[in-house]
Amino acid sequence: MRKMTKFVVGSLLAITYAGAAATQEMPSSPKVLQITREFVKPGKAGMAHDKSESAFVKALSDAKWPTYYVALSSLSGKTRVLFLTPYASFEAWQKDGDAVEKNANLNAALDRASLADGELLDSLDQGVFLFREEMSLRPHPDLSQFRYMEISSYHVKPGHTKDWNAAVKMVKAAYEKGVPESHWGMFEQMYGGDGGTYLVFTGHKAMSEIDNGILEDKKFVETMGENGMKILSDLVAASVESSQHQVFYVNPRMSYVPESWIKADPDFWKPKAEPTSSAPAKEKKAKP
Repeated sequence: MRKMTKFVVGSLLAITYAGAAATQEMPSSPKVLQITREFVKPGKAGMAHDKSESAFVKALSDAKWPTYYVALSSLSGKTRVLFLTPYASFEAWQKDGDAVEKNANLNAALDRASLADGELLDSLDQGVFLFREEMSLRPHPDLSQFRYMEISSYHVKPGHTKDWNAAVKMVKAAYEKGVPESHWGMFEQMYGGDGGTYLVFTGHKAMSEIDNGILEDKKFVETMGENGMKILSDLVAASVESSQHQVFYVNPRMSYVPESWIKADPDFWKPKAEPTSSAPAKEKKAKP
């Protein structure tokens, strides 16, 4: 989605995550979303971080663990990776953590992976978000096809939740009428950050869909009309304290996803290892 000064004309196609520790898929009815952010040291991103994170994926795969996550690597802003882990409820989140603690082999493998991964990180934090169904429109049922993500965060001013809700309601109604193919999901932060923070995830199969979003913005404005746009702009100005807008790519090397996703697109979800040269390295000549 574009900037919140352009929230009124933003593209709100969003990705939603949900699932319980007992399920083998990622259903499209989200409840609780845990987001872990890893900020990487300069020069430690890319293949170095990919290799480090692959230890987590291997440990979970070997244990046939039923809780999955998707990794998003940044294309804008500070170098970082987001790990999105879905749960059907807070109870499911607890059960997943308890099960890991009781699994000595998995727990040890994750500890070793964390120790090595920590050498590459500048910092790490976690947030927990709740899916807001009433603020969402036709969430996409198939998440495995997305390759890029726009993430917009909005911080609502204290005491102005009513204005925010009214603004979102207007946007939803206009997109539903003027852009029938639109669909999105919204999450509200519950733990790990400032109150009044909302996230909108925008999933894309290709970046050309971001270009197409500009045309959708025009349809949205036409549907709202001049008077509607003025009302919406006033609501946004009254309710939104700050906003950020970033773009990420889905990183398959760091993601732990269901087997059905891998079978559907093995070239993406199971990328081949980087080729290594079989030729012997040439000896460097000593400098005089």
